[in-house]
Amino acid sequence: MKLIIQIPCYNEEETLHLAYNDLPKHIDGIDTIEYLIINDGSQDNTVQKARELGFHHIVSFKQNKGLAKGFMAGIDACLHLGADIIVNTDADNQYCGADIEKIVRPILDEKADIVIGERPIDETEHFSWKKKKFQHLGSWVVRVASGTDIPDAPSGFRAYSREAAMRLNVVNEYTYTLETIIQAGHNKIAMISVPIRTNAETRPSRLFSSMWKYMKRSSTVITRSFVMYSPLKFFSTVGAILFTLGAILGIRFLVYFFMGEGDGHVQSLILTAILIMMGFQTFTIGLLGDTIAANRKIMEDVQYRVRKMECGSGDSEKNEIDK
Repeated sequence: MKLIIQIPCYNEEETLHLAYNDLPKHIDGIDTIEYLIINDGSQDNTVQKARELGFHHIVSFKQNKGLAKGFMAGIDACLHLGADIIVNTDADNQYCGADIEKIVRPILDEKADIVIGERPIDETEHFSWKKKKFQHLGSWVVRVASGTDIPDAPSGFRAYSREAAMRLNVVNEYTYTLETIIQAGHNKIAMISVPIRTNAETRPSRLFSSMWKYMKRSSTVITRSFVMYSPLKFFSTVGAILFTLGAILGIRFLVYFFMGEGDGHVQSLILTAILIMMGFQTFTIGLLGDTIAANRKIMEDVQYRVRKMECGSGDSEKNEIDK
């Protein structure tokens, strides 16, 4: 059983040693533990620091491509390197390395294929009151969109079985955390959450410059993912709302019409027609989207089979990969 712990890095020279020193050297049930960094176009000495510390594998981008692309590049490399379990953690040592054993244990016990670490958000001192509320709100929206019960959706502390990793597919360029949960929920992949600990903040987050910007981009990711995986449900809901509003205005017009006051409410009749037509067209878009989603599922299955053929043997030994 081989575990590879991957760490996305962007200018992490100052904190990488903290994360590395906290990583486990032995876990019962794991034969081999290896460490991998994804150098996302760092402009400092992150790569040199990783070599000095003893990281087994380095995936390097020549320029910064963002967290989502870095995460998927790491997953691809881990699969080619023969990982049976892949753990993703942060270079700023936000997560407690000793808890890696906690998040891989359900996979070792064959109880889950994806395990997400649940941070003690309300007890985390460096989280502002506003951030805590937004974290809870965002996680609730993801639970609704994915049909899962993951309490901490933005958590990047995760473990994936080889089977689950082969089915991952992130299309947005911002973050992988939300989309992968929605994808796993709709694909019925066994996924659970376990409580984990966090360390003191070592640097400000680089994922967002402000809470409002983070919320804006996260809501875009959630909406796009929900539309992608449940287009008929999404557009049917929107269409039903438009159709209902049109029907209400239509009934209102008829009431005035039979009271002999219809001449002054022609605008309502026009708006009724527009809303009903928009509702019908939105529902039609949902049907088309559902057809596209069915084709996407076929493509995902093809991608999964291709990955199995490419990574099945897991015999790659190259420890530095340029992207």
